[in-house]
Amino acid sequence: MPAIQEMDDTVIDARISVLLRSGMILSAIVIFIGGALFLLHHGRSIPDYRVFHGVQAPLNNVSGIVQEALHGHDLGIIQFGLLLLIATPVARVLFSVIAFWMERDYLYVAISGIVLVVLLYSLFVHRA
Repeated sequence: MPAIQEMDDTVIDARISVLLRSGMILSAIVIFIGGALFLLHHGRSIPDYRVFHGVQAPLNNVSGIVQEALHGHDLGIIQFGLLLLIATPVARVLFSVIAFWMERDYLYVAISGIVLVVLLYSLFVHRA
């Protein structure tokens, strides 16, 4: 019976590895595309480092970033790639919750669930 449990853990570990690797690669591709578009549009401009301008209004929340990326704006695409990078470990925790639930390991479901709630709270709740 322990061999079956080890095989299940090995399969879960392999799937988590694929999830993390895929998320990182997809994020890198999206950021690269956004960076290439940014250089194409702004590559010859000289930045003024004397004044900090901050981030544009639509790029300071998740829905604004998604809208900007869908409209093909270079900074929106770059920030969307960064959101994908942030979402990768969140997806890993969600996958762990599901895997622990299927194994009926409810203590780890609770612990992973708490971690997931904290991650989602920190991502979506805005502070003034």
